Amino acid sequence: MSEPRSAPLVYPIRLYGDPVLRRKARAIQDVSAPAQVAHHPAQSLRQVADTMLETMFEARGVGLAAPQVGLSARMFVAVEYEDDEEEGTERPLRSRVLRSYVMLNPQVRPLDKRKDDSVQEGCLSIPGIYEEGVKRARAVRVDYTDLDGHPQTLEAEDYLARVFQHEADHLDGVFFLDRLPPEVTEDYRKELLNMQRQSREYLKELETLRRAGGHLQEKL
Repeated sequence: MSEPRSAPLVYPIRLYGDPVLRRKARAIQDVSAPAQVAHHPAQSLRQVADTMLETMFEARGVGLAAPQVGLSARMFVAVEYEDDEEEGTERPLRSRVLRSYVMLNPQVRPLDKRKDDSVQEGCLSIPGIYEEGVKRARAVRVDYTDLDGHPQTLEAEDYLARVFQHEADHLDGVFFLDRLPPEVTEDYRKELLNMQRQSREYLKELETLRRAGGHLQEKL
């Protein structure tokens, strides 16, 4: 009988109210330089990206930006999933991935002047809140650097274009709620205040660990 495999390490996802989510993330100057998520060991960007993907899978998301795990760097991960899952089956998200993306220093430019606002958006940093009405370009071009330091260009349409625009917003400190009328945010005031409270508690925990010189316990 083989030994059971440990679940992969995942990062805590920062919630609405965490200051890192409102800062403009720093450009990545050296892809070979290690990066460090708070109270986790320093790792290569490739390792950080892998852990971000695992974090995203566990949270059942389609994209995750580095600030959402507390790393103020211009980097995000995203995936395309198969959309033909049979009803009644619950395959792990990783098994449904058609293609994954890791983009460093992405620059997103619209290719289509028309915008679509009919798709419902959500955010892993604002769990449980979903809204339509966010206007996004229907097609975009993304110029970015890959994990080997090579410049790349990618064009995307429809939902994938929306995912890229959503994640790029995070790198500038923008939530999808910011792109909706203020009364929408006000409608979720109670929920957002609760997330802010959770963020303050988590930051206090991080500060306590920092002073003690410890690390967050890895998820095993």
